[in-house]
Amino acid sequence: MKSLAWQEVVTTMSFRREMVILANRTNANIREIGRRYKVSPKTIYKWLKRYAKDGEEGLRDISRRPHQSPKRCSKNVEAKVLKIRDAHPAWGARKIGVRLKTIGEIAVPVDSTIHEILRRHERIDPEESAKHTAWQRFEHAAPNQLWQMDFKGWFTVGNGVQCHPLTIVDDHSRYAVCLEGCTNQRTETVQGHLTEKFRRYGLPERMTMDNGSPWGGDAEHRYTPLTVWLIRLGIGVSHSRPYHPQTQGKDERFHRTLKAEVLRGRNFRDMAQAQESFDKWRPIYNHERPHEAIGMAVPASRYQISWRRFPEAVPAIEYGSAGEVRRVQDKGHVSYKGKCIVVGKAFRGYPIAFRPTTQEGILDVYFCQHRIMQIDMKNY
Repeated sequence: MKSLAWQEVVTTMSFRREMVILANRTNANIREIGRRYKVSPKTIYKWLKRYAKDGEEGLRDISRRPHQSPKRCSKNVEAKVLKIRDAHPAWGARKIGVRLKTIGEIAVPVDSTIHEILRRHERIDPEESAKHTAWQRFEHAAPNQLWQMDFKGWFTVGNGVQCHPLTIVDDHSRYAVCLEGCTNQRTETVQGHLTEKFRRYGLPERMTMDNGSPWGGDAEHRYTPLTVWLIRLGIGVSHSRPYHPQTQGKDERFHRTLKAEVLRGRNFRDMAQAQESFDKWRPIYNHERPHEAIGMAVPASRYQISWRRFPEAVPAIEYGSAGEVRRVQDKGHVSYKGKCIVVGKAFRGYPIAFRPTTQEGILDVYFCQHRIMQIDMKNY
């Protein structure tokens, strides 16, 4: 019963907060958000009104907030700082200061004062502090232009099951779209979670992932059934350079934060308890935790759902008159102008199109809207 009670409170509050924040964005389509979250526009407006009046307390079914709250005295500052630090042991002075300003209950001291409070109360490990360095990264100009996806390294829960955390981070906002504990890294597992996220957040323009299973990316298995499915949905697919995890830098950084704030020092009883911790922390990361790479804003302040809807039926493949179409055979090859062209077993049974380029003898090979390879006919 305890787990159920937690699930009701945390899941409901996280659901309402995420919905309201996205509905509050400029030019938000309330009807479309209602369709994604399966609530009526009337209900969304109700929660928007309560949120505007009472903040997050207004999202509770029964508000416990008093009608009038006396201003907190500045003598409580130290206790407030330590309370946030104890709730989020990996947060430093800057994040705590931003969070205190967001809460707005006290006069917030400067970062150096907060740092001194933490040091005096032995909340800072000097060796750990020395490890943190600033990163400068390129970011896309708008949400949903690129999602980074990967599995964090697996760990074993108490009943001996391996937990493989599947993570997806929006490149522009650093919004954590997905944090799901999986018992394996199979295609059907990832596809099931992606379907759920696509229904909620819409389709991104492109996704990037590393070179491991189940998304492939090596020379022999550049495409897999999972990436073929993504391409059919109209999502561009790219892979990080082998042995260059910085290509997935934002998701790698998310993994470091996940380890520091959720996994370190924890031993989960089973997968359910691990997922409970993920579900409790993801809203904190998205809506409360200041992010240094985006000017100490929270990811939710920069994110909005994609208006590209997830199609419940995968679109038919059509090429029109652009290029010559061939169907991929069982062994992953096609016959074109008397030549055997290997394109990969992931495309078995699908039509592909050969399109000429401005260079004689050089052809682009397309699957749907995605160029999967370029060939020089002189080499065949």
